[in-house]
This record gives sequence, structure tokens and C-alpha cells, in this order.
Amino acid sequence: MTYSLERWAIDLLKATKNQTKTAKLLRCGVNQLNRIMHRSVERGLHRRSLQGIQHVSVDEKALKRNHVYATIVSDSARGVVIDVGEGRTKKGTIALLERIFAEIKGAVETITTDMWKAYIKAVKTVFPNGTLIHDRFHLIQYLNKAINRVRRREVKIHPELKGSRYALLKNEHNRTKKQDEIFNVIQEANLQVSLAWRLREEFKGIFECKSFAEAKKYFELWLASVQETAVQEVIHIAEMFQRHFDGVCNALCHKQSNAKAERINGKIQEVKTIGRGYRKFENFRIAILFFCGGLDLYPQHSG
Repeated sequence: MTYSLERWAIDLLKATKNQTKTAKLLRCGVNQLNRIMHRSVERGLHRRSLQGIQHVSVDEKALKRNHVYATIVSDSARGVVIDVGEGRTKKGTIALLERIFAEIKGAVETITTDMWKAYIKAVKTVFPNGTLIHDRFHLIQYLNKAINRVRRREVKIHPELKGSRYALLKNEHNRTKKQDEIFNVIQEANLQVSLAWRLREEFKGIFECKSFAEAKKYFELWLASVQETAVQEVIHIAEMFQRHFDGVCNALCHKQSNAKAERINGKIQEVKTIGRGYRKFENFRIAILFFCGGLDLYPQHSG
């Protein structure tokens, strides 16, 4: 493929995020496009410099329904993916982080992750002097999962909960009129899922606290409120937050925005959805780095 055509192929792939559609537009094979993506990412990784990275995010992404995961390592400040590892074990994550940051481990100041034990242990092993953060994005994600578990439990005896998932998980200003109506019906029914939703909203107040002491007091009051409700799904999450409270408070001290984390997560989900799943891990890794890595993908003109 010529220099100009390869650049055109990269542009089309960026626009469609779909190899099959791009192959039809270019009248070439999908395998040929796959090779272009691999070459482009290899070029980009070779040209890329990791100097200056101080804030790192380690996250998981489900590849398939049967608990097949990938580990996504991102530059939190720039909002780009640095690399992707197969699985989410402690050993694999340590190997991934050591490979990426071998020369610059000392420069990394903060590492944001969820409360998956393997990630926490891996981060503490590779970055013993780094600050571990459990950010708002992951904390609210945990509470959203708890709300959905309560909803799934109660929907068996409360049919009015059918189709209510997004009405409960969305913020008030993001709900549609129909979702507002569903939400109001649920609130009036006084179900446990309503309590779970209220506890999530109350938890958000911790992000307004100005000090560790204030946050600790707020959390203790919130935890007591959670325990009084007897909503087991939320109690389980609250007790996990309590075990990892230093990481929660570190999020308050560093005040990192969730916007880039949410944007990366959304872009990866889009790539995964449009690609309709990836049978081979390496193809998934290349796709994520191609679309979310912020790499210089284009070939250089030899003429």
C-alpha cells in the first residue's frame, strides 16, 4: 500500500472505528487493514516518549462475558492509554508496569485504581513511594453496581422496576422525561433500591470535605447511615471503602478530575462495541492503542 493510501486508511479507521466498514470503503481486505493498524501502533510506540508522566491510572476492562479481562494503563494527565495487558493478576500487572515504567518509576507520583486487590498489591510493589488513589469515578462505579444489584433482586417481586436501570444510575440532569417518571414511581414505592440510590447521593458529599479529618467524620456518619438501612449490597461496598479509606482520602487531597478517566472508559467501550468483541487479545490491545493511545500513527514520506 502506498504512503498516501496508508495515511488515508488511518484517517478512515479513525473516523469509522470499524475495520470492516473501512475495508469496504477502500475496497481492500480486513487483514490488510489489520496489518496497517499493527504497523501504525508499532511506529507510534517507537516514537513515543514517556518522560514527564507523573500521574498513572490502572483499570480493568472486560473483554468477554466469561470474566476475561484486560488491564488498561493510562496517563491520567493527558487522558491517553499507555499500554494494555492481558488479564488482571498481580503477577501480570507487575510485569506490565515494570515493562512500561522501567526507566521512570521514580517520577510517577500518583497511581489511580479501583480496589481490586491484585492491582493494589502490584501498584505498591512497583511504586513503593507513589500515592495510591481510589478516585471518584471508581467509587461511584462501585455504588452504581450496588444499586443495580439491589434493583435486580427487587425486580423479581416489584415489576415496576423493569426498565429502571438507567433512571437509577443517571444523574438527575441527565435523565430523560420518561426516566424521570420511572424514577418518581420508584421513589414513591419506598423500596430498598431507593435507599441505595439515596446513600450513593449522600456519599458524594465526601468530595466537598476540605480536610482528612472532615472527610473521616463525614464517612463515619455515612457508614452508620448505611448500616442502619440494612441494604446488604451497599453495606458490602461501604465496608470495602472503610478498609481502603486512605486511598479514598488521597482522592480528596489530589483533586484529580474524573473527566479524562470517564472519557477514556467511554472511548474504550465504543471501540469494543463497534468491533463486536475481539477474539485475540493482541488485536484488542492494538485497537485500544490505535484509537486511544494518542500516538503518532502516520508513516513518514520517504520522498
